[in-house]
Amino acid sequence: MNQAVRKGDGPIPANAGIGLRFPHHAAFLAAPPRVGWIEVHSENYLTGTALSVLETVRADYPVSLHSVGLSLGSACGVDRRHLDRIAALAARIAPALMSEHLAWGAVDHDVLADLLPLPLTEESLEVVCRNVDLVQSTLGRRILMENPSTYLQFRHSTIPEPEFLTALVARTGCGLICDVNNIMVSTTNHGWDAEAYLRALPADAIGEYHLAGHSRAEGDIPLLLDTHDRAVAPEVWSLFAAALRVIGPRPTLVEWDAAIPPLPVLLEQAAIAEQHLADMTRGARDVVAA
Repeated sequence: MNQAVRKGDGPIPANAGIGLRFPHHAAFLAAPPRVGWIEVHSENYLTGTALSVLETVRADYPVSLHSVGLSLGSACGVDRRHLDRIAALAARIAPALMSEHLAWGAVDHDVLADLLPLPLTEESLEVVCRNVDLVQSTLGRRILMENPSTYLQFRHSTIPEPEFLTALVARTGCGLICDVNNIMVSTTNHGWDAEAYLRALPADAIGEYHLAGHSRAEGDIPLLLDTHDRAVAPEVWSLFAAALRVIGPRPTLVEWDAAIPPLPVLLEQAAIAEQHLADMTRGARDVVAA
């Protein structure tokens, strides 16, 4: 691939993007859709046909690599072999953004099939900072850390979640993904104030928004579940509008990872996000003009 003629070179603009998922590979190769950028889960594109597809698509779009397997909350540390694989992918794709989760998912390098929550303590903060420092020094770049969706709180947590994320930014120089759906899920489950959570985040550190669908748990416990299997909920669109007022426009991803719909459905969701971004930008211009 001739990198000199790639349309996707340069930073990701404050536009809407979508996750590139396997069912949509053929559509992207046949006729690249009109969308601002794409994000992929790094672990799905390390080798084989999927990597070849990503290299082809990369010629037309800025790319964000969103990893799910580095387990940056693990006290046992980062698996260096896996980190090296992620670094090799980054060198090959030259992504505009790279990101991971405030979570853990490995014990002695045995990988678990989930992103698990951390107790928000000074000890946990030291672990995450150490792991983020290692990843950033290995990659030679800043990464974004995504706020979690959670269903329980640890009794011995001592640091409010936005304060934990703020301290992580201050100590490591990393940035943040503001996952609006995760904020809606967690604040609803725990009885927190969603807009207060937004206001407590360090706005200058936020490099990306995530939007997704959620569902309600069945049974006696009234929980929201971060399922990524449906359209963005109206209350998440409303919170996204609040985030744009509080933080400002950023690259915005629509995630849909289960019960994946036809590509036009996902593009319609991205168009709604694009309209929110355009409305905020237009409003800011009107204020300046006035």
